[in-house]
Amino acid sequence: MKEAHIQLDASVNAKCAVLPGDPKRVDVIASLLEDVQPLTFNREYRSVVGTYKGMRVIAISTGMGGSSTAIAVEELKHIGVNTMVRIGSCGAYQEGIDLGDLVLVEGAIREDGASKCYVDSIYPACPDYRLIGKCEEAAKAFGFPYHTGIALSHESFYHDENDRQTEYWRKKGVLGADFESAALFTVGRLRHVHTASILNNVVVYGVDSADAVADYAGGASKTAEGERREALVALEAMYLLQKEL
Repeated sequence: MKEAHIQLDASVNAKCAVLPGDPKRVDVIASLLEDVQPLTFNREYRSVVGTYKGMRVIAISTGMGGSSTAIAVEELKHIGVNTMVRIGSCGAYQEGIDLGDLVLVEGAIREDGASKCYVDSIYPACPDYRLIGKCEEAAKAFGFPYHTGIALSHESFYHDENDRQTEYWRKKGVLGADFESAALFTVGRLRHVHTASILNNVVVYGVDSADAVADYAGGASKTAEGERREALVALEAMYLLQKEL
């Protein structure tokens, strides 16, 4: 029986999944795979399956926000996926993080709503240490610029307190912000899934986020290359981990 939202079942036969937010980003992942086959496109969940170095991989978009990400994690787990890496975008909270640089998320601050539906907010949102280690190993081997640290997973960058919130967390050393990492880590931990999150920086600290996102949507070269790099790191990291499991 197919899962209600992702519209996939165990016949896909893949243990690994790359989770972009944007359905269009599935094409970036597909370009790095062999034997690619389209699967479904239901709501925000567009999926394909292919192989990377002989490893069968699903690429499936999750849309924007923690709630749709949590649904994807739950339903992918139901069909036999045990390793998931989010590839997304973030806005930098620190100087020295260039457009297209990768942020490897070592932990997420749970300012989202989805993760709080599962467990009290004192519960930490952390990736699988082995998988995030493989992400760092892969980024280093490829020679891609990257930063490791904590991200803020919040609900919106248009709310009235956004600037105050950004400055508060910047002073605490947070590297950047997204919407989904906290939900991925929290649900993944509770469901015994190996998870990691790799973010492509699309906003340089000190630049207005609306202007930066518009430039990103227009296909700026650095951020476009960052998308390809985070997808490649995700695939290689899962491949390295699966060899050890």
